[in-house]
Amino acid sequence: MSTLKIEDLHVEVEGKEIIKGISLEVKSGEVHAIMGPNGSGKTTLSLAIMGHPKYKITKGRILLDGEDITNLETDQKVKKGLFLAFQNPIEISGVKLSTLLVAEYNRVYGSNESVTQVFSKIASLSKSVGISDSLLNRGVFEGFSGGEKKRVEILQLQILKPKFAILDEPDSGVDVDGLKTISDVIKKVKEENNTGYLIITHYRRILDYVNADKIHVLYKGRIVASGSMELAKLIDEKGYEGVIKQ
Repeated sequence: MSTLKIEDLHVEVEGKEIIKGISLEVKSGEVHAIMGPNGSGKTTLSLAIMGHPKYKITKGRILLDGEDITNLETDQKVKKGLFLAFQNPIEISGVKLSTLLVAEYNRVYGSNESVTQVFSKIASLSKSVGISDSLLNRGVFEGFSGGEKKRVEILQLQILKPKFAILDEPDSGVDVDGLKTISDVIKKVKEENNTGYLIITHYRRILDYVNADKIHVLYKGRIVASGSMELAKLIDEKGYEGVIKQ
C-alpha cells in the first residue's frame, strides 16, 4: 500500500504565508476531499505539493511511501506517481492534444507500437470521456470549453494511472452528464490502479458519486475540521460559516 503524507506544511507566495501548518495522510484507494471558502489556500496547497516554483515551502515535509519528496522538481514527482489536474488548464499553442497524449501513453507503458496504433487506443479512450477526434487535432486546450478541459484532464488521469491524483475542482464548469463521466473514470482508475485521491471541490455531488472517505475543511490556510461525508452534508445545510464556527 502506498501513502502520501503531508507533515506540518507551511507555504509562502511572494513572501506571504498562505498555508499555515497542514498535516494529512492519504492511502492507496482512499478519496479525500479538500473543501473551504474561496481564498482558503486550496489551490496553493495543490501547487505546492507538485512543486510549482512560485509556491515556497518554508516548513514541513511531503512524503511519498516514506520518501521525502518535498524539494523534488515537478517532473520527478510525476515520475514517482503524482498527478495534478489543474483548476484552470492553460492553452499550449503549437502542440496538438493527440501528440501530447501519445507521448504520455508511451512514457507510461514504454510502448514500442507505432504512432498510428497508439493513436487508435488514445482515440478509443477519448471517446469514452466525450472527447472527439476534432478536439484531439487541436492545440492543447485551444478553444476548449471549461467542461472539455476537465474531460481532457480526466482522460490524462486514465492514461497515466498515478499512485496519487490531486484534482483541483474537477466538477467546475461541467454539466450533469460530464460530471457523471468524470466520476466514473475516477472510480475506474481507483479500482484498477488503487489510486488515492485528493479532490478539491465546493460541491458535495461529486463526492457522493466517488464515495469520498474523508472530508477536510480548509480555512485561512489551516484544516479546521475533518470528518466523513456527514461533514459535506453539514456544509450543504449550514455553509462553511456554520462548520467553521463549530
